[in-house]
Parts: sequence; C-alpha cells; structure tokens
Amino acid sequence: MSNERTGAGDPARTLALLWRDPSAVPRRGPRQGLTVDAVVEAATRVADAEGLDAVTMRRLAQDLGVAPMTLYTYVPGKAELLDLMLDAAYAAMPRSDTAGRPWRARVAAVAEENRALFERHPWLVSVSTGRPPLGPGVMAKYEHELSALEGLGLDDVRMDAALSFVLGFVQANARAAAEARAVRRDSAMDDAEWWRLNAPLIARALDEKAYPLAARVGAAAGAAQGGAYEPGHAYTFGLERVLDGLATLVDRPR
Repeated sequence: MSNERTGAGDPARTLALLWRDPSAVPRRGPRQGLTVDAVVEAATRVADAEGLDAVTMRRLAQDLGVAPMTLYTYVPGKAELLDLMLDAAYAAMPRSDTAGRPWRARVAAVAEENRALFERHPWLVSVSTGRPPLGPGVMAKYEHELSALEGLGLDDVRMDAALSFVLGFVQANARAAAEARAVRRDSAMDDAEWWRLNAPLIARALDEKAYPLAARVGAAAGAAQGGAYEPGHAYTFGLERVLDGLATLVDRPR
C-alpha cells in the first residue's frame, strides 16, 4: 500500500487547477479532446482498480490515447494530479441532511459518509492530508462536516479538533479493513478458515495456564468475530467510544 501526501506539488498551479482558473486550464485540443476533468477521472479509475502506484502519466496517456507529454499541458505532474483526484472524490461524496437530528446522529452520519468514501476509493486510506488541497470539494466537505458540530458549545478550535478526531478514527479503521482484505486475498482464505485450519497448531503452542486471560478473552472474541479482528465490529464499537469521548465535551456544564 503506497503512502502519498497532498500538497506536494506547486501550490499556485495546484490551486489554479483546483478552481479551474481559465489561465491554468488549457483549451480543449482539436485532436486530443482532453480536459482536466477527463484526466482526473481516468486517474481515479486506475487508482480505484489497481491502487495509486499504478497511476503514472505514461499509463494515463495510454488509457486516454495520447502521447505522455500531452498530459503535462493539463496537469503538471502526479503530485498535483493527486490533489485534483482527492478534491474530485470529496466533491462527489453523497452528503446526508441531518438538520434537526441529535448531535450523535449527525456526527455518526459524517463518519458513515467517510467510511463509504474509503470503500469507494480504497487508495484514499494511504493519503496523508495534513496539507489539504483547498479546492471546492475539500471546502464543501469541511463546511458540511463542521455543521454536525455547530451549536454544541464548542469553540472553533475544539470543533476542528473534534472533527479531526472522528475522521482519524474512520481512516484508521478503513486502513485496517483494507489490510484485512489484502490478507484474505493473498492467502486465498477468510479468517474463519485460517483459524480453523491452524487450530491444532495454536492449541499445541498456547499454554492456557501461563496466559489465562489471553486464552479466555481471545477465544471469546474469536468466536464472536470469526477471527482475531473484524473491521465491522471494530468500527461499530469504536465509533460509539468516539462519540462517548466527544460527549464529555458536549454534555459538560457550560
């Protein structure tokens, strides 16, 4: 799984492309018929199917039927392209109308929207957004998600921190889920099959008298989850604890 970060390209050129400044976006070529959007859509298709490592300018040029150098007239390089891909993914996110609902339901909806985003675009789990591209998709997403925390008595800094707390949990869970899928794919068996196949070996190696808690709790969790780790259970349990943690801020006397 690759590890990429946003904000690694030329900031001025990236911002101009994100907001489709006419001075930064080339006119449609008479033969190529390309647009910045077409390049971003092609790159996203490749990343969704094969991961970010498969996204190269040469590969995109091949898929779009143009010479590699042609792409550089639309996007300066992969760093700027990644920012455009992320902003487009954010812009296309379905967003729930949770106005009037309890705050826990609003925040849970934000978490679910982001969980669905990572399922739709698995490559996003490995992208660091510490320097987010401030395009229309990023700004619309931020505005929408902050609205789930508005009116709860949190100051602006705590609102931002609370949102980061929620999104960080969702991304960590999505990354663990992606890793679990990769393990199942590479081993050609699910967790339940793996544990069943290796149960005799584990039974011989594990001294239940030396590790009574580990043996008891591990057996109970494995039976309930079908393995040592189940992403869905971890998400459901973890999100409730995240909301409980935020409640200590929201529900305290003001």
